[in-house]
Amino acid sequence: MEKNSKSELLVAALENGTVIDHIPSDKVFDVVNLLGLTGISTPITIGANLTSHKMGSKGIIKIADRYFTEEECSKLSVVAPNIVLSIIRNYEVSEKKRISMPEQVRGIVKCNNPKCITNHEPMQTVFDVVDKENGTLRCRYCNKDIHKDEIRLL
Repeated sequence: MEKNSKSELLVAALENGTVIDHIPSDKVFDVVNLLGLTGISTPITIGANLTSHKMGSKGIIKIADRYFTEEECSKLSVVAPNIVLSIIRNYEVSEKKRISMPEQVRGIVKCNNPKCITNHEPMQTVFDVVDKENGTLRCRYCNKDIHKDEIRLL
C-alpha cells in the first residue's frame, strides 16, 4: 500500500449518528458539557482548532448512534449559533441543518442581573432573543440584555 504524501487526519467513518460542525473553537468543550457527552458510552470524536476557510478555526464533534432533540438543538444555538448538524445513517448524510437561535430561550441561561427574581426564587428563566445575529438575549423578568459572550448556562 502506497502512503499518501499529504498530511491527513484519519478518523473512523460514522455509520450512524450526528456530526456537529462549524463550532467556534473556543466553544467545543462547552458543547460537550452542555450535551452531557462525557457520560455516554458510544464513540465520540472531538476536533478543536481545525482550519476553516469560513471561520479561521473551528471545532467538530462526531457522536455515534446519537441524535438530538429540538430542545437540545436550542441549547446548542445559545452556546454556538450557526453550527451545522449532519445526521448520518448507513455512512451517508441523510439530513443537514443549520442551527439558529429560537425566538425564546427557556431554562437554559442564567440571568446576569443579581437582583433578578430568577436568581432568588425557584423559577425557570425566560429570555427573548432580541438579536440573533449578535446573540443578544433579554430577560423576560428584569429586561437585562445579555450578549452571547456573557452567557452563563444553568
